[in-house]
Amino acid sequence: MATQTAPLLQATDSMRQAFKHFLNPFMLLMWRLGLGKWLNLSPQYGGRLMMLTHIGRKSGARYRQPLNYALVDGELYCVAGFGRRSDWYKNIMANPNVEVWLPDGWWAGMAEDVTETAQHTRLLREVILASGFAGYAAGIDAKRMSDAQLDALTQEYRLIHIRRTEPRSGEGGPGDLAWTLPVSIFALLALLLWRNRARTRKT
Repeated sequence: MATQTAPLLQATDSMRQAFKHFLNPFMLLMWRLGLGKWLNLSPQYGGRLMMLTHIGRKSGARYRQPLNYALVDGELYCVAGFGRRSDWYKNIMANPNVEVWLPDGWWAGMAEDVTETAQHTRLLREVILASGFAGYAAGIDAKRMSDAQLDALTQEYRLIHIRRTEPRSGEGGPGDLAWTLPVSIFALLALLLWRNRARTRKT
């Protein structure tokens, strides 16, 4: 059994590292540039994406984690796909006070693990359906699988309910780096113009 599960665990750890070092920083940058809505233009393919701010259980530092989410009856749900091993999951269990960046606003909220509740499977299915290609990449066809099949494949998943408490505004939220976009575009155009003139002079 160990030889059968080892490759799967290794692949899972590799995925965690890829998300941590490459995909997550890119998505955070997009949100900070004010382009979070662009990440949600095609939810049927790319999924519905939000940014979760949580507090380190040991460091006390603020961390941000991009996550797929679903709104069910106006309530916000997401999933820890790597289960209890996820650092952000451990952090919100230690300190449930979180913030979420959504396409339509920035909210403070309280996080709660609702994996063991009666509506777990139904809500988990909604989150996976809202994850677009990510669900299929994980080998889960939430549209066709029965509840029993879905439960079997997601035994390690943790379902999180985030109860939004109040809207947030001010500094440190989504779009805090949006001002750099026009500056960068202007600098790039100036560089291209300078290079074009330099080439013209040489000829």
